[in-house]
Amino acid sequence: MTYLNPVRHITFDAHDPYALAQFWSRLTGYVMRDEEAPDDEVLIVSGRTGVPGLLFQRVPDDKTVKNRIHLDIQPPSGTRDEEVERLRGLGARVLDDRRTEDGLGWVVMTDPEGNEFCVERGAVERGLV
Repeated sequence: MTYLNPVRHITFDAHDPYALAQFWSRLTGYVMRDEEAPDDEVLIVSGRTGVPGLLFQRVPDDKTVKNRIHLDIQPPSGTRDEEVERLRGLGARVLDDRRTEDGLGWVVMTDPEGNEFCVERGAVERGLV
C-alpha cells in the first residue's frame, strides 16, 4: 500500500500572497504555477508526489504575535551560514541567532511579512550528502 501524506498544503496568511510566494519559491526551489498571477491565493509546489505545497492566502489583519508553528529549513547544499546570507539577500531578516561555538544551533529568521522560520545546519554539514 502506498503512503499518502495527509498534509496537502502548509498555508501562510499574507498581505501580498504573490510577493510572499515568490520569496518562498526562491527559498525552497518550489515552482509557482504560471497561472498564479497576483491573486488572493497563490500555491507553490515541489513537483514531488506526497510533498505538501505552500499556499499563501490574502488576509486583512497584521501578524501581531509569534507563530505557533514554523518551518525548519535544512539547506540541501552549502552551509547554514551561507543559506542565512542568501536568504538575507532575498529579504529575510535574522530575528535570533542561536548558533553555538561548536557549530551547532540554528538561526531564527523572518520572511518579508514577519513569519518566523529557522535555518539549521545544512545536509552537507550533517553528513547527509
